Amino acid sequence: MRYISVEEITTNIKEMCIEANYKLASDVDKHIREAYTKETSSLGKSVLKQLNENIDIAASESIPICQDTGMTIVFIKIGQEVHIKGGLLEEAINKGIGLGYWEGYLRKSVVSDPILRENTKDNTPGVIYYEIVAGDKIEITVAPKGFGSENMSRIYMLKPADGIEEIKHAVLETVKLAGPNACPPIVVGIGIGGSFEKCALLAKRALIRSIDIRSDKPHIRKLEEELLDEINKTGIGPAGLGGKITALGVNIETYPTHIAGLPLAINISCHVNRHVTRVI
Repeated sequence: MRYISVEEITTNIKEMCIEANYKLASDVDKHIREAYTKETSSLGKSVLKQLNENIDIAASESIPICQDTGMTIVFIKIGQEVHIKGGLLEEAINKGIGLGYWEGYLRKSVVSDPILRENTKDNTPGVIYYEIVAGDKIEITVAPKGFGSENMSRIYMLKPADGIEEIKHAVLETVKLAGPNACPPIVVGIGIGGSFEKCALLAKRALIRSIDIRSDKPHIRKLEEELLDEINKTGIGPAGLGGKITALGVNIETYPTHIAGLPLAINISCHVNRHVTRVI
């Protein structure tokens, strides 16, 4: 049994909230810089140049990449040989979020009630997903999610007979409806299978997977590649102003499902696809 204090968890969460908002994840950073060299539209190229300059300024001056510093999504994998001491885990996570958003001068965007809309003033609570795994470590991923792109996400309860073609149609329909509102070039996370809520979680998890890593399932890898190609043929382009680079990547996660269903979720991220992972 290994003991990990809540103070250590809080400190890591605080630092990760700041890091994720100041510095773009390395995979996304690489692809958005490559996008500038691939874009053929002069207007699209100009947008990408500005986005890259903004990324550099944010990192060098320790300021947020985007004014929407997101709702904090936390994925936490807890080794079953770990004992957390000194307090409650969820309180430690939310304390870390609050400290990170205050000390990092990050915009507080969370309201305590979806109808009454009163700001919590520290960006808590986060949206936290727990998973018990083997081992004596804790893996934490912090993924602040802006709502310009989040609002463009959709879920479909397809029929098994709809198959691959209807999945493609639904994804392309979602991207086209999003247009400039999702701040392209985008990253598209897709969840297929499970149940109504499981496919949405799969889509969210897909966004934190490196866009350099393709699915290990050949038919899903092929679908990822085909969708990225078709999305980039829509002509939406950077900032929705036209061009060949509408998406930086498409990641798909799958899960077994019921014989009568084909759940599909599409979770879109803007080019500021933030995620930081640490193991303690």
